[in-house]
Amino acid sequence: MTVLNKLATALERKDEEPNIKLAIQISDENDVSGIKELVENLSNKSKDIQNDCIKVLYEIGERKPTLLIEYTNEFLKLLSSKNNRLQWGAMTALSSIVLEIPQTIFDALPTILSAGEKGSVITKDQVVNTLIKLCSIEEYKERAFEYLIQQLQTSQTNQLPMYAERAMPIINQQNKQIFIMTLNARMNEIEKETKRKRVEKVINKLG
Repeated sequence: MTVLNKLATALERKDEEPNIKLAIQISDENDVSGIKELVENLSNKSKDIQNDCIKVLYEIGERKPTLLIEYTNEFLKLLSSKNNRLQWGAMTALSSIVLEIPQTIFDALPTILSAGEKGSVITKDQVVNTLIKLCSIEEYKERAFEYLIQQLQTSQTNQLPMYAERAMPIINQQNKQIFIMTLNARMNEIEKETKRKRVEKVINKLG
């Protein structure tokens, strides 16, 4: 039975439950042929099938990222897709495999950062997640942190508290000062008090 028959679209469902269920099944069974079929159908003539396939794939990445490694190039190519769901879905998939193949992801940062500049909020979120993961690896932490600071300097103020909170685990004595300075420099731009308080909380915890 083809995995396409188990997608939400095939089952005439409007929710994501069938896609998540399929991702769990494929992950549990290490179903590499199923993953291959999903990747092949990212170019299906039906946009609904494309969207279901990328959903299943990044859900697999969340559960068993090693299963997606061989399709890294396919995900990178999708970062320039005109289908917004494919673009941010591919970035989500890439973010899930950072710790498995950090050198490959680091080498692809020009493409990834470019996609973040042009992409949706979710794409930007996953770019930041990718940089934070790279910051946790000794070999890449300096350059990745520079890129992370650039993201914090230019991100939408609505996203800034979340980015600051997520970055906390990789903040240390060496990078703490520039991190706090970057957040302080943007404080006046944050209009919502609840958002501002979240950033202040991060600064106070580090301070």
